[in-house]
Amino acid sequence: MNDQTADLRETVRREYAAAASAVTEGGTTCCGFEPVGVDENFGPALYAADDRAALPAEAVAASLGCGNPTAVADLNEGERVLDLGSGGGIDVLLSARRVGPTGKAYGLDMTEEMLALAVANAAKAGATNAEFLKGTIEAIPLPANTVDVVISNCVINLSTDKAAVFAETFRVLKPGGRIGVFDVVADDTLTPGQRAERGEYVGCIAGALTFAEYRQGLRAAGFTDVEITPAHPVADGMHSAIVRAVKPHTAPDTG
Repeated sequence: MNDQTADLRETVRREYAAAASAVTEGGTTCCGFEPVGVDENFGPALYAADDRAALPAEAVAASLGCGNPTAVADLNEGERVLDLGSGGGIDVLLSARRVGPTGKAYGLDMTEEMLALAVANAAKAGATNAEFLKGTIEAIPLPANTVDVVISNCVINLSTDKAAVFAETFRVLKPGGRIGVFDVVADDTLTPGQRAERGEYVGCIAGALTFAEYRQGLRAAGFTDVEITPAHPVADGMHSAIVRAVKPHTAPDTG
């Protein structure tokens, strides 16, 4: 990892540590914990009211994503799910409810403050089938062929090595496993410089891939049935998008 990459990762870590602290130390408003999302394109408002009401207020307030991946991942009873960049745990807790007591929901995050918040939220929710892991999404601390579904909510764009993220995601999925991700994706016409003009790296904008780059990256890792569907705009020529793909049943062992 070069100095620039390390600096970007540390900037991201500090930003999300501060967001977690804002929830845990910021207190409540009349209606619960104050959300830390930056605008209407990100955060708790992108979840159904019933989902929000069923979770600890702190988990909802800490949501910084650009969608609701549990609404597009088609989770089933008994499945094992991994959330990349799980933050305060909102998507892990929703997943844990959907897969039920015979399933398992893992959350992976590199930020101590977010992990502590997520563990506390899981305890409040009584989610005994949720487990949080410390690590990076470029080096997932799980064995190969471990999970049925990988989800993520506006986190992959923050990685400085997206090829590693795609490769690791492919590795930990069981053959036939799938991804259901929300992420920021740019129009194919936008150069890296133009993406940077529209927002900061830590704000989920400058580091976003284009639609073509995203498809190419997933296919290079071995995924098939790649679908990327725009959901709503987050900046000029940039979108919150639903990303789906499958690890083939005939995929070679990547362990």
